[in-house]
Amino acid sequence: MAVVINGRDLTVEEVIRVCRGDEKVEIAPEAQKAIQKARDYIEKKLEEGAVIYGLTTGFGKFANVLISKEETADLQRNLIISHTCALGEPYPRQYVRAAMLLRCNALSRGNSGIRLSTVQTMVDMLNAGVHPVIPRKGSLGASGDLAPLSHIALGLIGLGKVEYKGETVDAAEALKDAGITPVELAAKEGLALNNGTQMMTAVGVNVLWDAMRLLKVADIATAMTAEALHGITKAYDPKVQELRGHEGQKIVAENLLTLLDGSKNAFDVQPTKVQDPYSLRCIPQVHGASRDAIKYVYDVVSKEINAVTDNPLVFPDEDEVISGGNFHGQPMALAFDFMKMAISELADVSERRAERLINPALSEGLPGFLTKHGGVCSGFMIAQYAAASMVSENKVYDHPACVDSIPSSGNQEDHVSMGTTSARTAAMVLDNAQKVIGIELASAAQGIWLREEIGESKVENLAPATKAAYDYIRTLSDPIDQDIIMHDELVKFDEMIKDNSLLEAVEKVVTLK
Repeated sequence: MAVVINGRDLTVEEVIRVCRGDEKVEIAPEAQKAIQKARDYIEKKLEEGAVIYGLTTGFGKFANVLISKEETADLQRNLIISHTCALGEPYPRQYVRAAMLLRCNALSRGNSGIRLSTVQTMVDMLNAGVHPVIPRKGSLGASGDLAPLSHIALGLIGLGKVEYKGETVDAAEALKDAGITPVELAAKEGLALNNGTQMMTAVGVNVLWDAMRLLKVADIATAMTAEALHGITKAYDPKVQELRGHEGQKIVAENLLTLLDGSKNAFDVQPTKVQDPYSLRCIPQVHGASRDAIKYVYDVVSKEINAVTDNPLVFPDEDEVISGGNFHGQPMALAFDFMKMAISELADVSERRAERLINPALSEGLPGFLTKHGGVCSGFMIAQYAAASMVSENKVYDHPACVDSIPSSGNQEDHVSMGTTSARTAAMVLDNAQKVIGIELASAAQGIWLREEIGESKVENLAPATKAAYDYIRTLSDPIDQDIIMHDELVKFDEMIKDNSLLEAVEKVVTLK
């Protein structure tokens, strides 16, 4: 079933279906009418000789330079080709597809003055799998994502490179093969295409989606570590969480009790200790705070994917064209910086739990560095180094991009958001966090196996949920008796987090929030 866009009610889930599942897209009938109405209004203003920014004037510092009616098409084409200044490695296809979808959705609202045929051509490209190559670097996040979105528009007019059928080819060649006619831009269209926040939002929505799943995986990793270290579950009592009242904290505590229900290793009370260290005891508070932050980002992104963010905006019914600032990415920049810090904290505390499993001074009787042959074998010693390295690297990425600004366009655009940098660094943080939590899961599984090896416990003593996680892990990764190439093993854990397979295995047994 196609995702029908009208600029008003696109959901995060639908974006993911299109950008990752290649679901088809259609423009709603009411959106088609709204787009046409705004275009008719633009044509009327052109005939009247009205002075409108980006329509009959230049851009940025050239806003006071008047453009003749005969030059308007050249103005739009020149805007696109001059703004394709992005550099660096290309964005992955799922980010490009998301950006194309979000741009089409914003244009579908009927406040941009673009032709319906132009929007439909971009939809056709999306449905045919013609994805413009967009280098990652070069957006200030105001006036929106000018450079990245210009690279999308470049493909639309049949120039530049695109990814098509798994290969990078000339846009003209791909469009011809797909039966799509390149667009010849008309007045206002270049600006409607490249002015907006859709690139940063495309990256951010993908990071958000994976972060939402990682929240659950982090709870699973905590429960696995609690099994290996004989955790005390009383700290997760609902009464404790109610006294503070934060929703995320309540949900995490509930998840942990669900995951550990039936365990013969983790109990309300442990005879050998009064309380756990913070990295186990305070997980409702730590994971819960990250969960609340991610919920905030979800709400902000849900608004932005239905926002009209170009300039100027067209209001046919009011007979107005207004130059505003909806292209400014600050709302998203703040949200994505918040998100990357929330994700970082999942990794920070995960590394501390992994350290408790690996360090013989902290592991409550487990063999040092999780190996039976200490000295000859190093076991998981350097796995903790790798986790510590990525946690520290995240601290560099976590510097908030949104607090920086640099003037551009002759100081006409004198405050920018750097929101695309916020989103891009959030993606880097996410990748590191997934790897760190994977190291914890590998360590916890090894610790559970060693408890049985030294005769302290049995795998059968695990709770049903944690046993489902352990059993799934063992379909891909065997216990480590002698030292092996650890990279190959740890990659398996990274992949089982990223492909969602571990979470799916656990959720066949219990339901997590």
